[in-house]
Amino acid sequence: MAKEALIEFKAVDLSFGETKVLNQIDLDLESGYFYTLLGPSGSGKSTILKLISGQLTADGGDILFEGERINDLPAEKRRVNTVFQNYSLFPNMNVYDNVAFGPRLKGRPEAEIEAKVKEMLALVKLSGYENRGIAELSGGQQQRIAIARALANDPELLLLDESLSALDYQLRKNMQHELRQIQKRLGITFVFVTHDQEEALAMSDWIFVMNDGVIQQKGSPEDIYDEPINHFVADFIGESNIVRGIMKRDYLVHFVGKDFENVDAGMRPNEPVEVVLRPEDLDLTTPEAGKLVVTIQDQSFRGDYYEVTAQDDDLNLWQVQVTNPVTTGARVGLTFDPEDIHIMRFNESEDDFEARLEAYEEDPEVVGNAAVQSAAAEEQA
Repeated sequence: MAKEALIEFKAVDLSFGETKVLNQIDLDLESGYFYTLLGPSGSGKSTILKLISGQLTADGGDILFEGERINDLPAEKRRVNTVFQNYSLFPNMNVYDNVAFGPRLKGRPEAEIEAKVKEMLALVKLSGYENRGIAELSGGQQQRIAIARALANDPELLLLDESLSALDYQLRKNMQHELRQIQKRLGITFVFVTHDQEEALAMSDWIFVMNDGVIQQKGSPEDIYDEPINHFVADFIGESNIVRGIMKRDYLVHFVGKDFENVDAGMRPNEPVEVVLRPEDLDLTTPEAGKLVVTIQDQSFRGDYYEVTAQDDDLNLWQVQVTNPVTTGARVGLTFDPEDIHIMRFNESEDDFEARLEAYEEDPEVVGNAAVQSAAAEEQA
């Protein structure tokens, strides 16, 4: 990702009344990629789309399009188009007129418009539907027409706001694939908004994970899934087992009462951390061969795997994915490889840490955190 930025946000803020919706947002969107803004409802992802399209104006910061500030540029002058969740098709027009609407507004010649409509309908695999009424179309077909209408305007940037959420599961999966193929074929930039992490992982070149108006993490789907930066991302992206631990030194972490080798480094000795183990990275074995011993609590059939819930002797619950059913109540071993252990810094401010360090100096037995003890020992030395 080394192209010149198509869209840039620089310290962008936005509030609705006293509610902070976006907080110092910085992002770069380069030309020709499929981006996804991923997060729960109210995280600010759709607000970013509305700022790009000109439906909203930022309270602070700058929004640039190809290097030019567009904060005050009217929406109709921006080279972007949006596909909404409800598609916003014109029910009094047939398919042809819906797709032709934008080019006609621009005063394009009718022969050019006809060629563009045919091209766009072929692109979304609806050739021959020109004379159909909108009410005659299925939900998936309406979604395709909304995409065709947006693309008929030759935008440099296509914004898609939860545009697959109204479709049933199988159709949604099919449209994920087709949207990705359309983006690759046209080579223009897509910015897709969703709260569905599987959808984001399947479609995107680059993901921005959002919560509470802040970008929590950005990266490729593999980066986001394999190396979550904090508890929110680890918990939101897929299923995760998250337990607290102590990073005793580089490549050695302590959790659930034991030391485990891992592949992470660069933290303070005895720093408090959170340990992430994905369910698909865990294997069940005999109690003697396991790194942990757990008791099977429950299991549920998920089609191509069983989701198993197990509990260790410290009452931590573990989610495990296995291909064969297990016996509830059985004592089994849990095993995993060093590279399956993902370490995240524990979310603790420096002020909190200093306060606990002070408390430890007053009464070491009350504050037993290993990182605090280590810091106190360093100060005494």
